[in-house]
Order: sequence, then C-alpha cells, then structure tokens
Amino acid sequence: MKKLSYKRIYESEECLSPLGMIHHRSLFGGYSLSVDDTVFAMVAHGDLYLRVCEEQATYQVTDRQRLLTLNKRGRPILLNYYLVDEDLWHNTPLLLQKSAQSLLEARKEKRIQEWSRRMRKLPNITYQLEKLLDEVGIHDPETLKAVGALTAWFRLRNIRKDLSINVLLALEGAIQGIHAAIVPWQRRQHLIEWAEMLTAREEGITPDER
Repeated sequence: MKKLSYKRIYESEECLSPLGMIHHRSLFGGYSLSVDDTVFAMVAHGDLYLRVCEEQATYQVTDRQRLLTLNKRGRPILLNYYLVDEDLWHNTPLLLQKSAQSLLEARKEKRIQEWSRRMRKLPNITYQLEKLLDEVGIHDPETLKAVGALTAWFRLRNIRKDLSINVLLALEGAIQGIHAAIVPWQRRQHLIEWAEMLTAREEGITPDER
C-alpha cells in the first residue's frame, strides 16, 4: 500500500505541477500535498483526495465513505478531503481545475486563521468582538487601525445597536496597544462625547474623524 501511495504521489506531483512546486510529507498515516506550505490534497491507501471547498458544489460529496478517514493515535478521524475517483483522475483538465479550487480555498482559510491569530494578540479583542469585527469587514489589525475606533464602532452599531461605549474604548485601546482602562484621558473624553452624541440621535451619523 505504501508503494501505491508513493506512486500516486509522484503521479499527482507531475499532473498538478501547473499549480506550483508540490511537496509531500507524512501525516496521520497518509501524505499531505502542499504548495507554498498550504495543504490542499492528501494521498492515502494509494488514492488522491482533494480538500472539500464551496466552489465544488457541482461535485458535491454526499457519501461519507468518499471522505478520507485516517487513524490518529489508534482512533479513526474523518478529514475534509474527498476521494478522486477514477473518472476524475483520468480527466486531467477537470482534476487540475478542482485541485486549483482546493488550493485557493486552503489559502483563503489559512489567511483567515493568520488574521484571527493576529487580531487576538491585540489587547481587549475578545473572541466575540473579533467575530463582530469580521462581520463588518475588519479582519486584521491593519484594517482596524486604518478605519479607526470611531468608524469601527459605528459599523458595529449597524449590526448591534446595544453596543456600549466600553466597546469603543476597547477598540481604541486595541489600536494603541493598551488596555481600555488606560486610554489617555483627552482621547477617552473625545470618544465618549462622540458616542453619546451618536446614541442621542434617532438616526446614526457617519463619523467625520477618527
């Protein structure tokens, strides 16, 4: 079986070479295939498996037996990779297309995970606040700093009217790299006055300054 897997690995590397330099390594009893350290496929039991992604709705995985199952510490784990059957394997253009989609989706997820880790390193950014920021298009520290605390809070209030001024101070602290409680007094007062002015009105206003 190991020889079959290596054979499929080398065949896959040759077939999918237009995607870039493909590397493989042992993983969970199988072998991962990656481009630029991004895993998009697996080889196990002599077969190729591609990462499931939304773009492959026309090739929907409805049979759980088509998904890759490997053993980790003696326990079976179901991975989000679907079997490349013989029909797909011999259809090189389609296989290359679906492999490219899997790689693109894997890169997107990896980028989001990296953004998430960086956001959580900021002070005052809780898991819940991170998710809210993500909903309004603020995915990373650079974007948060670019839009500023006022605009970020204004966007958040469009989806959560009950957000308190403390969240605004938390955002400002995150931008400055400090705890919300020690935001400089002058800046704190400016933020509070602006927030009170906004909440006092029946309709929201777009902040002119950050």
